[in-house]
Amino acid sequence: MSRAAILFTLAALGAAVLVFAVWPGLDIAVARQFLVDGEFWGASAAARAYRHAFYGLPIAVMAYFCVALLAKGRVALPGAAWIDGRGLAFMALSMALGPGLVVNVGLKDHWHRPRPVQIAEFGGPMEFRPIWRGDGACKTNCSFPSGEVSSSAWLLAPASLAPPPLRAPAMAAALAAIFLTALGRLAFGGHFLSDAVFAFLITALVTQALYRLMIARRKPDSARVAPPARNL
Repeated sequence: MSRAAILFTLAALGAAVLVFAVWPGLDIAVARQFLVDGEFWGASAAARAYRHAFYGLPIAVMAYFCVALLAKGRVALPGAAWIDGRGLAFMALSMALGPGLVVNVGLKDHWHRPRPVQIAEFGGPMEFRPIWRGDGACKTNCSFPSGEVSSSAWLLAPASLAPPPLRAPAMAAALAAIFLTALGRLAFGGHFLSDAVFAFLITALVTQALYRLMIARRKPDSARVAPPARNL
């Protein structure tokens, strides 16, 4: 979660804007790959179970670390040493601001882009809208950006609090969950590729910025200078 990581995420956001602006048909082309006999192959009982598993994962992780912090010193729960009150506040605020305020309230509630299953190319009644147009026929709970991918991208927050030996595996696990969530949403016809990409990058940027503000600037205990002892 360094300054370089923030700059890289900003550059990736710029590159994504450029790619989907130059090739707006990329969204439709990718969505077509998930069609089987004219229907999105995610519309099955097994696929719905797959979706629900990843849908509830961020909430379960947040709840677990709340319990772990409350039980600290009484019950040895795995990962309890990762967080303290500041770490839990960082996790809660990054969830509230990233998936909550920025993605769902700020964008999703006001960007009327139809979902793949809603557009004429895939048998729906609405007209496709590229990423930069929020004037589609969808009225509520629309396509841009993906709320579920954004929630999975929040998993980068607890992963960033892992101790150094475990941080890389924790980050890898978070990225795997993000990818699998995005794959499920595309397979359902619930989102375009750009919806998933921007949900991930926006949430990652919010999480990185909060980490810099709340965690990285905190001095370690070893760096604190003890006050001079008084002669009694």
